[in-house]
Amino acid sequence: MSDDHTHVQEFFTARAADWDSKFPGDGPAFAAAVAELGLREGDRVLDAGCGTGRALPPLRAAVGPSGVVLGADLTPAMLEAATRAGRGADAQLLLADVAALPLRAESLDAVFAAGLIAHLPHPAENLRELARTVRQGGMLALFHPIGRAALAARHGRQITPDDLRAEPNLRPLLAGSGWRMTSYVDEDDRFLVLATRES
Repeated sequence: MSDDHTHVQEFFTARAADWDSKFPGDGPAFAAAVAELGLREGDRVLDAGCGTGRALPPLRAAVGPSGVVLGADLTPAMLEAATRAGRGADAQLLLADVAALPLRAESLDAVFAAGLIAHLPHPAENLRELARTVRQGGMLALFHPIGRAALAARHGRQITPDDLRAEPNLRPLLAGSGWRMTSYVDEDDRFLVLATRES
């Protein structure tokens, strides 16, 4: 396992047990972001870096009983927390690295990724791997329940021009990874980028 993976697993393992209790009011923001994906009954969707699975119930509601919902995470403790919270009933949970997903090419209609991009060791390659799994015209949502400035302030930092999530940085990164950005929102109460899978 690479040092990147070890660091991510250590970070989230230490926080898994009380992750949801630290952010109890995020549910509506997750549901609203899922709604922006425009999923339909029967769609196949992946929550990449699903953590404790807060997006899984709204994803299941969006695709209905005939749809497929997968939740993939690198950290076993996060998947265990998702199961304890009852969210395993909404999705098939996979212990998997988003850099090498155990999924067929173009097998998904959409990918939802909350808080993932800041933890990707190789963003261009990792976004390309997500694109590989999504059909042409399918969707990607990069989400965080608070905006970049509010998140930086929470951690005692300020945002800088080299922030990967800044629109001038993220748009070409997505374009070079098989995605076309269609929407960019960075407000105090949410960060949501939508992109379409290019051919």
